[in-house]
Amino acid sequence: MQSSKEKKDIIKTAEKGAIHPVSSTLISIKSILESYGFRSINGPEIESEEFNFDMLNIPDSHPARQMHDTFYVNKKSSVLRTHTSPVQIRAMLDNDPPIAFISSGKVYRKDDDATHLPMFHQIEGIYIDKDVSFAQLKKLIYDITYSIFGENIKLRFRPSFFPFTEPSAEVDILFSESNEWLEILGCGIVNPRVLDNCKIDSSIYSGFAFGLGVERIAMLKYGIKDIREFYKSNLDFLKQF
Repeated sequence: MQSSKEKKDIIKTAEKGAIHPVSSTLISIKSILESYGFRSINGPEIESEEFNFDMLNIPDSHPARQMHDTFYVNKKSSVLRTHTSPVQIRAMLDNDPPIAFISSGKVYRKDDDATHLPMFHQIEGIYIDKDVSFAQLKKLIYDITYSIFGENIKLRFRPSFFPFTEPSAEVDILFSESNEWLEILGCGIVNPRVLDNCKIDSSIYSGFAFGLGVERIAMLKYGIKDIREFYKSNLDFLKQF
C-alpha cells in the first residue's frame, strides 16, 4: 500500500487538466447567445426520421436521407441526428410563441476530411414571434461573430438553400491561416411549412433560425488547419490550449 506521503507526492506531480478547446468554444458561444435571451434546451441524439427530416420539410428524395450521408440505426428505424434542429421541433410543439431557444450537442454525418468530421458539435438557435425579419437575423449574426472574433474579422453572406428556411444564407469567415473563406454557419427565415407542421400559425408568426459548427469556430479561433486534430488525443497539441 502507498503511504500518505507517496500519495501526496503523486498529487503534487500530477498535471492539471484543462477544458478541451471544442468544449471551451461551445461554452463561450452558449454564453453569448444566452445573453441575448435564448434559453438552452436539449434532446436525444438518436432520432426518428419524422423529427430529423419530415417535420423540417426535408423530402424523401433529399440527398441527406440517403445511406451514404446519414447513419441509420435500429434496423433503419432511427437515425443518429444530423443536426440539432429536431430539438427545436420539439420545443415548438411544446411552447407557444414568442420563443427563443438554442440547442447544442453532438451531431453525425458521413464526412471525414480536413474540414469535416463524422461526429461534430453544433449549436442552433431559433426565434419565433410576430414580424421577425432577415434584417434582425443578420444583425444577430454580426453581433455573435464580432463577440467571438472581434470586429476586425471579415465575413460574408451567401445565398443558399435549406428546406427548413426560406430565404436562406450561408456565412463564411476569411481564414487568415490559408487566406480562404471557411463556412461557419447556415441561417434563414423559418419556412412557413415548418411552422405549420409544429401547429404555429404561419399567417401570424414568423421566425429565423441559424446553426453554427462549433469545431469550425474553434479552428478559426485557434488557427487550426485540420479539424481532425481536435480528436487525436495528442497531448502536445492539446497542451497549447
